[in-house]
Amino acid sequence: MKELIEQQQKAVIVGVNLNHQADFEYSMEELANLAAACNVEIVGSVIQNLSRINTSHYIGTGKLEEVRAAVEQQDGNLVIFNDELSPSQIRNLEADLDCKVIDRTILILDIFGERARTREAQLQVEVAQLQYMLPRLVGLRESLGRQGGGVGTKNKGVGEKKLELDRRRIEEKISILSKELEVLVAHRQTQRKKRRKSEVPVVALVGYTNAGKSTVMNTMVELFTETKDKFVFEKDMLFATLETSVRNIELEDNKSFLLTDTVGFVSKLPHHLVKAFRSTLEEVKEADLLIHVVDFSNPEYEQHIRITNETLQAIGIEDIPMIYAYNKIDLREGDTPSTSGSNIYMSAKKKLGVEELIQAIRQNVFKDYVRCEMLIPYDQGGTVSYLNQNATIIATSYEEEGTKLTLECRQSDYSKFQNFVVSE
Repeated sequence: MKELIEQQQKAVIVGVNLNHQADFEYSMEELANLAAACNVEIVGSVIQNLSRINTSHYIGTGKLEEVRAAVEQQDGNLVIFNDELSPSQIRNLEADLDCKVIDRTILILDIFGERARTREAQLQVEVAQLQYMLPRLVGLRESLGRQGGGVGTKNKGVGEKKLELDRRRIEEKISILSKELEVLVAHRQTQRKKRRKSEVPVVALVGYTNAGKSTVMNTMVELFTETKDKFVFEKDMLFATLETSVRNIELEDNKSFLLTDTVGFVSKLPHHLVKAFRSTLEEVKEADLLIHVVDFSNPEYEQHIRITNETLQAIGIEDIPMIYAYNKIDLREGDTPSTSGSNIYMSAKKKLGVEELIQAIRQNVFKDYVRCEMLIPYDQGGTVSYLNQNATIIATSYEEEGTKLTLECRQSDYSKFQNFVVSE
C-alpha cells in the first residue's frame, strides 16, 4: 500500500530590523514560536538592519543571497518573513529563492485555521484568509504551480481549493461568508443585550496567547459552580482558544458575575484577523472589568503586557477598569511580590491566589451595592422572594407590619424598593 507522507517543512526565518526597533529580537523569537505551532522546523535565521524596506524583495540583494545559501545548506523548503509581504515581493522572492515564501500574517492565519472549532470562528478565519489572498492571487498562483501545495505552511488543504477561484469568485465567496457571519454576530449581540438587561456584571479575561486565561476560567468554574461540565478547552499552546466562552460565576452571598474568555493576543496580529474577529473581540467592550492574565513565568512578560494593552487600544478599549493577574507563579524562580491593589499574583493551576482575585473582582464590580433594612408587608411576598434570590440577606425577622430584612443589594434594586427602606 502506498503511503502519502506530507513533506517535513524546514524553514529559514527572515526579519528586517527597521530603524533599530527595541522589540525586534523578541518579535523574531515569537515568529519562531509561531512556526513551531505549525510543526515547522526552524533551520536558520537571517536578519538585516535597514532604514527602509526594499520595495521589490523586502531585503537587499546581498541578504537575498545569504537566505538562498542558508536554504540550500540546511536543505530548507520554506522561507518565512517577519512582516506582511506585498504580492510583488512574494512573486520576486519565490522566483529568486526558488522555494516557497510566506509571511507572518499567513502563518498566524494558518494557526487560526487549525484551531477554529465553532462555525463562527471558522467563518471569521476563512474570511480573513480570503481577504489576505485577494490582492496576492498572481504571486500565490505561481507558487502553487511550482510547489503543488497550499498558501501557508501546509502542502495540502484549503489553500489549494481557494487558489483555483478567480478574483470575482473569491469576492463572491467573501460576500456569502460575511452574510452568514452577520447572522451569527446578530445572535451574539442579542445575547449581549439580554445579559445587559439582567444587570449581572461582566468580567472579561484578556491577555497574551497562552498566558493561562482558560485555566483561570476553569478554576473559577470548578470552585464556584455546581456543574463541572462547563470547562473550556485549555492546553499549553499558542491560540488554544479562539471562541468566546461565557460562564456564570455564583458567589456564596448571592452575588454573581459573568466571566468571559476570548482569543489571546500576539504582536502584529494581522489586521485581516482583527477585522474578522471584531465581533468576538467586542465581547470585551461590554465588560465592566478586565482581568489581564499575564504569564509571570515568561521572561518576556512585560512585552506581553505591552502587546495586549496596545491591541486593546487598537480595538477601542481604554476606559474599562483592569486587574493584572500575574499567573503561573509556581513556574517562576525567585521571590514573588505580594498581592496589592489591582496586582494579583497567582497560580490558577495550583489554585493559589484565587481568593485574592475574587476579592479584587468583588471590590470592582459590586461597588454599587447598598446595605440597608427593608420592612416588606406580608402581602408583598413576591418582593421578599426576589430579594432572597438577588440580594445578600444578612438577617430576617418577622414583625407585626411585615418581613424585616437586613440586606445588601444593587443600587438599582435599592431604588426599585426604596419605599420599603426603613434604615440605611
